[in-house]
Amino acid sequence: MRVLVAGLGNMGRSHALAWAKQPGAELVGLVNRSPVALPPELAAIPQSQDFHEALARLRPDLVVVATYSDSHAEYAIAAMRAGAHVFVEKPLATTVQDARRVVETAQETGRKLVVGYILRHHPSWQRLIAEARALGGPYVFRLNLNQQSSGPTWEVHKALMRTTPPIVDCGVHYVDVMCQITDAAPVEVRGMGLRLSREIAADAYNYGHFQVLFQDGSLGWYEAGWGPMMSDTAFFVKDVVSPNGAVSIRIAEDARSDDIDTHTRTATLRLHKVGEPDQDLSMTGEPGHQALCDAEAAFMARAIAENADLTRHMQDAVSSLAVCLAADESVRTGQPVRLR
Repeated sequence: MRVLVAGLGNMGRSHALAWAKQPGAELVGLVNRSPVALPPELAAIPQSQDFHEALARLRPDLVVVATYSDSHAEYAIAAMRAGAHVFVEKPLATTVQDARRVVETAQETGRKLVVGYILRHHPSWQRLIAEARALGGPYVFRLNLNQQSSGPTWEVHKALMRTTPPIVDCGVHYVDVMCQITDAAPVEVRGMGLRLSREIAADAYNYGHFQVLFQDGSLGWYEAGWGPMMSDTAFFVKDVVSPNGAVSIRIAEDARSDDIDTHTRTATLRLHKVGEPDQDLSMTGEPGHQALCDAEAAFMARAIAENADLTRHMQDAVSSLAVCLAADESVRTGQPVRLR
């Protein structure tokens, strides 16, 4: 299977490393808008700056799209039209309409489409979802991911905010978790945001939060902020509360908010059941960020080899994106947004 990777930021490099060692795969090309230094494992792979030229010349069987969000839909559709399967980083697109166009193209061409929801491949998050569902709903979801970023990390965040607000960028992960647990349709979103830096565009905001209401009565809260001004206190809150108790992720005391491994590391799950002693479930030995990207590559390879039905996966990707984009709309209009 010939593989082309587009985008060589943090996620793109990790995906390229994953495919470089994936059995049965050959990494035939890398695309980035400007030349970048790469780890030794990727140094011999040809780099180019024009995605469409590389797609036509290399004729890959699989394309990994890990560029900025505003090119996800265009590149994914072009790749599928050229006969390639597609793994696209989250978010699937920058509008719900474009996301639906990507899904429709996958259905029309018969190509496999997988969106990079890395938490779906994480055993600790799989356990959290299972324990939460066992408690029974309706649920309260209390989730955030703030990053006290500076230097190169802040530069990356400022670049991301040209196309994607913080509440959308990682919010899709956590809305996807909410949807898996409650298995109910989101019906209304209310968002608020604030621009806390003069280094970003006047119409951008680097801090935001939203509330989402579900058809079964569950409600969720998500918060995300980026920048050197953000607090490192309680930057990583992951609680699911039900009438029968709660399940929470607890991370190490020395965890850093702008460390990419911190965003997926859990350390301990605390299971609280009403009237019973709390249980701390150790997640020792859980996979790191690169191992999770390896797992995503393996999942994609299996989906192609086994002709897996990815309909629900694609529907969930559009649904979680719709919630986060509705949150962004609510921030900008000051009004709640009804989804159904």
